[in-house]
Amino acid sequence: MLAAALALPLGGCAGSAPTTRGVVRGHDFQPAELLQSEGNRVAHNAMQANQRSLLLLADKLYRRNPAEWRKRASTREAALADIERSLLTGQPWPPLGDRRDVAALSYALAPDFIGDRVAAFVIACADTIVTAHGGKREFYYLDGVDPQHLYNAARNMEVALWILNSRRDAQGQPLLLANDIGPDSRNLSFEREFGKIIGRLDLLASYATERYRRAVIGYVQGVVAAPLLAFLPVR
Repeated sequence: MLAAALALPLGGCAGSAPTTRGVVRGHDFQPAELLQSEGNRVAHNAMQANQRSLLLLADKLYRRNPAEWRKRASTREAALADIERSLLTGQPWPPLGDRRDVAALSYALAPDFIGDRVAAFVIACADTIVTAHGGKREFYYLDGVDPQHLYNAARNMEVALWILNSRRDAQGQPLLLANDIGPDSRNLSFEREFGKIIGRLDLLASYATERYRRAVIGYVQGVVAAPLLAFLPVR
């Protein structure tokens, strides 16, 4: 009865929330989920959300820097499709050579880089994030993530964003046009989307740390409470 009474106001609150800007939805069930813990699902969903954010950032950057996709593709859509394939498969991006994660990120942001900088930057960001997750894109029971690696990846994303907004090429021009701050308008959608990636990494790092901490506390609680929870003889 108490559980039912508590559920009523919670259900009322959930039903009365406005949905004019969209509805939160969960994923459809997949058989692979039977091999995943709650922590695995959190890491999996965060990884997918970060990949979607990176694709959205690539689209925003291509719209503001069309010369970049024209270096290697006939259309912006074709260039985006190439990036998406790389994010999904983890295939190396040839212009980055054998560089990975932060080394690739540094090269993509070098003033003398001459390839498609949008693709190089986004793919290097993705590789840095995947490396921080132990090189995995899918997570199952025996998989774990290192909280400090995730925290470091979030800081690397902050550094990359700062470099992109401040560094200039040999002609004194921004490496890429990203945010639009003018006398009559401000468009910071690029920075907001990048901030979501940083926030997810920080949240997952905090969650992973708390999970390990609570496991230790739970064990101690079980040891301490065991004598109190023991059954007493009734005859």
